[in-house]
Amino acid sequence: MAQIKSVCVYCGSSMGRDPVFQQIAERFGRLVGAAGLTLVYGGGSVGLMGTVARAALEAGGHVTGIIPRFLVEREVMLNEVSELIVTEDMHERKRLMFEHSDAFVALPGGIGTLEEVVEVLTWAQLGRHKKPVVLADIGAFWQPLAVLLDHMRDNGFIRPGFEVNYRLAEDVDDILPMLGAALAATSADALGGRSEVIERM
Repeated sequence: MAQIKSVCVYCGSSMGRDPVFQQIAERFGRLVGAAGLTLVYGGGSVGLMGTVARAALEAGGHVTGIIPRFLVEREVMLNEVSELIVTEDMHERKRLMFEHSDAFVALPGGIGTLEEVVEVLTWAQLGRHKKPVVLADIGAFWQPLAVLLDHMRDNGFIRPGFEVNYRLAEDVDDILPMLGAALAATSADALGGRSEVIERM
């Protein structure tokens, strides 16, 4: 059975107002590092991005940072990462983050985080990949997006057979097990089983 070896994390380049956001970024980074997984992220040293990367490094993990050239100074590129890739533009950054990752996690963030996670959800919806996607719904942060997706489905814009496949984790410690369960469910589905479109833990 396939295993997850690398996890892409989308998150804010600021800390946000609630101190819990920094706490969950630190906790998740440590969990990824302790599990021996590679953390793939946006390459910056500021905000939750820098927090999750440093925590993974401190836990002994391998961290791959991918950052476009025009954001090197704005997001204060983190030179201490295990592997650093500087791209020419955002499109190349997102493509390489996708290619380097077996799964995707969205921590709290702004419009850039939203855009990145919606893109991988769209690619999955269109059948371009089956990599699991988990939204870290700490403090119900991603509930407005979940409500919007339900609204789109109820109004016929997300049709049967084109479901948006993601999972919501209400506790940061549930994220890695949820990714593993999602991968197992995808494998079972390929063998004729059925997997849930949305699962809350």
